[in-house]
Amino acid sequence: MDTSGKEKEAMQLMAEADKKVKSSGSFLGGMFGGSHHKVEDACEMYARAANMFKMVKNWTAAGNAFCQGARLHMQLQNKLDSATSFVDAGNAYKKADPQEAINCINAAIDIYTDMGRFTIAAKHHITIAEVYESELVDIEKAIAHYEQAADYYKGEESNSSANKCLLKVGHYSAQLEQYPKAIEIYEQVATNTMDNPLLKYNAKEYFFKASLCHFIVDELNAKVLLSLLMYEEMFPAFADSRECKLLKKLLDAHEEQNCEAFTEAVKEFDSISRLDQWLTTMLLRIKKTIQGDAGDLK
Repeated sequence: MDTSGKEKEAMQLMAEADKKVKSSGSFLGGMFGGSHHKVEDACEMYARAANMFKMVKNWTAAGNAFCQGARLHMQLQNKLDSATSFVDAGNAYKKADPQEAINCINAAIDIYTDMGRFTIAAKHHITIAEVYESELVDIEKAIAHYEQAADYYKGEESNSSANKCLLKVGHYSAQLEQYPKAIEIYEQVATNTMDNPLLKYNAKEYFFKASLCHFIVDELNAKVLLSLLMYEEMFPAFADSRECKLLKKLLDAHEEQNCEAFTEAVKEFDSISRLDQWLTTMLLRIKKTIQGDAGDLK
């Protein structure tokens, strides 16, 4: 497929759209009317040009064209069209300029929140959080956007979606050693899910993660024991779980300062339920508090 022709056509459309915008603001354009239609035509041309740029994978040009259209839609008070165009611009920029993608999606969020469309705004906060996670690697900012998404979902009674966002916040807060915040979130989500027949199985995982965070914070282990007793009382199924049994073995090993027993308990658990990267990191942090630790779980 000849892509150079498409790109040339897109650039011509952009130039025509620019002309229409300029003529709509001229004295004669105002005198004889029709300026509104010219701006609408320009919006359509920018969108067509953007899609042509997408076809040839010129993501920056596509993002710019969508942005031009979004601003014109806003002038015409077409708020929904403007927000949609800003999102399209953000999606194009994601492939070339992540920061500009965030700027465009934030512009769309401002419009959606102004219109009271908080569920859509929440969805786009997640998109921004994912850009910060994978492209810009700014976890603090990713956390902030997941938190905002969770707040909007809660306000709209979308509790399942709110919990998904909160779990991301808990995950990254623990990684950044913000353990009290992580504990609060894991306890909150566990409490939210344990009464739901479809989700209660997951509650043990969240109580387990909260307990690991307690373990790292509390070297004397008194709070770990108290939290375990509290979780067992709140959610009796947790007491019989492999996660709870592992925690009790780890407590015993830690109290005895026995690295081998700690490692053996972890290996036994891992042989049935594979440890992911997050769990491995937390368990290594706990193991480092045992004297004579070799620094691994093998």
